[in-house]
Amino acid sequence: MLKFLSKVKIEFNALDPRIASCMEFLAQCNARKAKESNPACQLQVKRRTDDHPPQITVTFVNGVEEAFDATSTPAQTIRTMILEKGQMLETEQMFREAGEKWPVIIPEEELHQSFPGTKVWALFSSGQGKQKRRSSNANLSDHFTGSHFGRS
Repeated sequence: MLKFLSKVKIEFNALDPRIASCMEFLAQCNARKAKESNPACQLQVKRRTDDHPPQITVTFVNGVEEAFDATSTPAQTIRTMILEKGQMLETEQMFREAGEKWPVIIPEEELHQSFPGTKVWALFSSGQGKQKRRSSNANLSDHFTGSHFGRS
């Protein structure tokens, strides 16, 4: 999770009963595996004395910062969001390194085109305990709807 982040800031008042998400997220950040994934990630803990709600702010390696209200967002939800955004960052980086435009724009007409046939092997029972193997070059969509095998 930390490999996608350059900075994590966790703010909470220790006397606030709503700090569970902050404490869980802090534990996840301090885990050996997380630290090893990005030793350069800065982890800041700010213990507050005011009524400010618990908050977790993360800065992604591309500089984008996102703050979470830790009173209403579970630590696991924050972790999942970081992983999803991190995968998007990796994908974007791969495309840019390959000289491709980002984001990838797929023309509307291409979204509705059928895909080329794929060889499908299926086993069918002959009704007498034996199985027959059939090969088909039909589209997978035909296979799943049953139209290739005479079923509509």
